[in-house]
Amino acid sequence: MDRQRVTVWYDAEGDYLEVIFERKEGYFRETANDQVMEKVDADGNVIGFSVLNVTALKEHPIEVALSA
Repeated sequence: MDRQRVTVWYDAEGDYLEVIFERKEGYFRETANDQVMEKVDADGNVIGFSVLNVTALKEHPIEVALSA
């Protein structure tokens, strides 16, 4: 079985969550939701995402389609 590591980082002071599927060069770009950014590599493949105001999700879950 080929296992993939996922890195999850949460900053409580900034209320910021970051999830990275693949550790490689990339950049964050906007999604349809202002709270969510997707991290993509040079080819446009999604390699992670970030969420601002993550504690607000307790009251109002969000749903975002990340680029394929």
